Amino acid sequence: MGELKGACIFAQSGGPTSVINASAAGVIQTALKIPAITHVFGAAHGIKGILGEKIFDMSKEDPRELGLLINTPSSALGSVRYKLKHFDEDDTDYKKILDVFQKHNIRYAFYNGGNDSMDTCNKISKYMEKSGYECRVFGVPKTIDNDLWGTDHCPGFGSAAKYIATSFMEVSLDAKVYDTGMVIVIEVMGRNAGWLTASAAIAGAKGLGPDLIYLPELPITIDKILGDVESVYAANGSAIVAISEGLKDDKGTLVSEMNYRERGGVDAFGHAQLGGAAHTLADIIKTNMNVKVRPIELSLLQRCAAHCASRVDIDESYAAGKMAVEQAVAGKSGYMVAFERGSGPGYECNLKLVDVKDVANKEKKVPREWINEDGNGINQPLVDYALPLIQGDPRIECEDGLPRFARLKKVPVGQGKA
Repeated sequence: MGELKGACIFAQSGGPTSVINASAAGVIQTALKIPAITHVFGAAHGIKGILGEKIFDMSKEDPRELGLLINTPSSALGSVRYKLKHFDEDDTDYKKILDVFQKHNIRYAFYNGGNDSMDTCNKISKYMEKSGYECRVFGVPKTIDNDLWGTDHCPGFGSAAKYIATSFMEVSLDAKVYDTGMVIVIEVMGRNAGWLTASAAIAGAKGLGPDLIYLPELPITIDKILGDVESVYAANGSAIVAISEGLKDDKGTLVSEMNYRERGGVDAFGHAQLGGAAHTLADIIKTNMNVKVRPIELSLLQRCAAHCASRVDIDESYAAGKMAVEQAVAGKSGYMVAFERGSGPGYECNLKLVDVKDVANKEKKVPREWINEDGNGINQPLVDYALPLIQGDPRIECEDGLPRFARLKKVPVGQGKA
């Protein structure tokens, strides 16, 4: 296969993480060094930026600012939740994407996101093949939910898990200073997969974790939760409960579903807008037990806490972006970079490629054997799995005692041919 010369475009999609921009830096810095890549573009707000031809010339950025991306949280180019219909159903968006790619001679496309983003990546890749336009399309993984198929873990999970475990340790100490009892319900992100909520067990391994953990993998009755809380409270005089935002009862009803229905609507992928499970469950506990209850929703804090990021996570996220570019230039297309854990005694992470079509819209859930038999706690194998992923501290540059995050100029690409 001969050398493919042309521009590349990078875009971010879905929920941000504290390390998604490390992957952006991996893609952009690597692409800028490769002669076959004639221009390096960034799309504003994911696929919407490509469709609207709102793209930036990343070569116009200060190299120092690009370096600062490594420790900058959120999606530096902006994100989006936009579902492409299949091109056999409606090819309007695809024709526009192809037009933009041809206009700017874009021959490499890198899409940074989770399950739904890999669906977008797969569809674009297949359409380019069908159209006979050579463009190498790559998925760069990210999701704090850690639910992507085909990879041992996902960029963003380790840092979020570290923040969650740290927060539970701190709350555990704070909650026990009074001589009066209290129940604390902490809600952690996780729609259908409870990896993040399960990571609270890391704090438990240090003696400062939740007493009870409930994941969406195992539907449970409210009566069972109440019985568990009452038992713990009676024994300890307090109780800390970790729940996933997607926790369901035995009938499949979301604990937060009533709040969602009151707000109405779903996102572009048909997902319920979650949140509020902790408050709902706290009200139930308070009504039934007549004790002081404090609900806590970690919300966005768990995915943007760059100050508490894992060095392992940062380095692996960067490596994923770098490998995507290198493999695309080498001739690969239609893949996502994935992680494979070594089989040796220490932690070792190897990079591999998986077909995006196999990743798209699939979810990897917490194995049943990693959840205790009673369905209210986590077994040691999950702690052993997660601990290597939270190691190391970020090396954040500070200014006046505060983090110095990247400040991109986002210079628009001219409307003429690039």
